[in-house]
Amino acid sequence: MQKLFIKQARRTPSIMFSPDENVFYIRGTSSAESVHELYYPVVEWIIKFIEEMMTGENKIFNSKNPLRFQFDLSYFNSESAKFFFDILLELKKLPSAGIPVKIEWYYDKEDNDLKEAGVDFSDLVEMEFTFIPKVT
Repeated sequence: MQKLFIKQARRTPSIMFSPDENVFYIRGTSSAESVHELYYPVVEWIIKFIEEMMTGENKIFNSKNPLRFQFDLSYFNSESAKFFFDILLELKKLPSAGIPVKIEWYYDKEDNDLKEAGVDFSDLVEMEFTFIPKVT
């Protein structure tokens, strides 16, 4: 599957999904005025990718090389959160197909709200996250 790359702008994050390299991340600030315009193609890409992984022969991801998805955000608004939730719900489908997923949630050590948001997402989608404090 073709990789997806969206360049970071002032109010939008850098988004990279590259299955061949096992690189999946959303980094930066997510407070775009038109969050739907930004994330609709991202969610569509994830849905197509998950369908391919569920129906095809997965030779990329395994217990030694799980799909590694990183959220590395300094800020996101509530509209962005809805799309993150949608992405996580799609990723949650993979373990039942034998495809391990590791969610990494980066946060500034001083930002308890950002860490708590990750804990909330983890609880809502019932997936274990790895919480990684950023060194500043």
